[in-house]
Amino acid sequence: MSANKKPSLAQTNIKIAELNLSKSFTDRELSIKKRHSLGKALRKVVSIEAQGIYTPPKHRLGPIEILKKQAMQRIPSLIPIRYERMLQSPFAFYRGGAAIMSQDLANQPTTNITVQLCGDMHVSNFGLFGTAEHRLVFGINDFDETLPGSWEWDMKRLVASAVIACETLGGNEALCKRMVTRITSEYQKRMEQYAQMPYLELAQQFIGEKDIRKHFSKEHQKTLDTYLKIAKSQTNLQILQKLTTLVGKNRKIINKPPLIEHFTETRHGVPLIDLIDKALINYAGSLLADREVLFRRYSLQDYARKVVGVGSVGTNCLVLYFEGDSQADPLFLQYKEAQESVLTPYLGKSIYHNMGRRVVAGQRLLQGAPDILLNYGAVQYDIVNTQGFYLRQLRDMKGGIEVGPDGVSLENFPDYAKLFGWALALGHARSGDAAMISGYCGKSIALNEALYRFAKAYAKQNQLDYEVFCKAVKSGELTVAKKKTLK
Repeated sequence: MSANKKPSLAQTNIKIAELNLSKSFTDRELSIKKRHSLGKALRKVVSIEAQGIYTPPKHRLGPIEILKKQAMQRIPSLIPIRYERMLQSPFAFYRGGAAIMSQDLANQPTTNITVQLCGDMHVSNFGLFGTAEHRLVFGINDFDETLPGSWEWDMKRLVASAVIACETLGGNEALCKRMVTRITSEYQKRMEQYAQMPYLELAQQFIGEKDIRKHFSKEHQKTLDTYLKIAKSQTNLQILQKLTTLVGKNRKIINKPPLIEHFTETRHGVPLIDLIDKALINYAGSLLADREVLFRRYSLQDYARKVVGVGSVGTNCLVLYFEGDSQADPLFLQYKEAQESVLTPYLGKSIYHNMGRRVVAGQRLLQGAPDILLNYGAVQYDIVNTQGFYLRQLRDMKGGIEVGPDGVSLENFPDYAKLFGWALALGHARSGDAAMISGYCGKSIALNEALYRFAKAYAKQNQLDYEVFCKAVKSGELTVAKKKTLK
């Protein structure tokens, strides 16, 4: 089937159903070889070549309309901060625009091989984190938009981000293509490996420190050492010194408005401290027994709102400071309000009514080794209003990746690129059918070429959207926080 005569989405879904390639079978019912063949057969329905075509929706909603709609569900005073962060570069805009791209991804043909999607896959949504055994591993680290869907959604958003980030850093077309090729070829390689792996062994797979070192060239080992050292230094005691100060005999979180600040507002007439107490009781009650015992040994000392990230700015995000036996035994948890995924209008509602549970379930599927205090809960304001949330440790052995001199740079981008493809393949293999995905992707460079064409085309779409966004800011249609107020 030529790329110029690609089937409609409805036709594609019908043909997939006719081939019995939907979710109607389980992995136990078909052999690895058979599932691999079924994946390969899908190329006749959705060709590899077709994966390289970006087709905008006929009635595409503009970026400003989407951002305004999102703002209606967020804290009004924080929206200008979100816009200020998105204004910094086309890549920063892309980071905050998962909802903008989701409608575009829904318009592309897909194989419908379901995995647990990250939902907001880009090169800054990877990083280091500590396992329950305090082993440092590399993987996906943001799951606010997670939802089941076809694997291409994550892959296309990731490769587009690589091109946009590379261009933002000043990289040329050759380097952009090299990044996409490295991501895609590593995904193919690892998916083929995972397709042959026993399920239990797959569940125990992680990208450890030795693996990370193997992917970094000798000239970048010092940069990697610094990155690893910073992640290992992120302990509760380190955060204690950075985020708190003594007020009399007690420690309190340092106010740095508007990014970190105490507040006394109410929600639906209920004082915030009462809501936090209810939230913690709800959270603790659904922890595993050993972790509940651990958590209940700590007592809440202080809390404050802390603005984080780009896409999540405007949602209710708190840092909670606890103490054990003394100030020398601190615990910092991050509380994040969980809203519906930006993918929901296109992929359907989550099976979980609590959006916090949706996020936690997705993280456990994709990451495999989340911190021991990751869990969800819900706060019921009244009979009508309930808000889902999740809690996790703030920075315990965590190290995110930023695009810039202190993170992903033009020099070390190729080293990181393979890790991105590997981590995404591992997450998708944990939650989906690796044999079918491997069968479809194959080993050739055809997929690399196609996904680069898509990424390049979408980078142009993102640039157009960014320019519309900049004009809306300049005209005063969107209000942006002044930088001096954010210091």
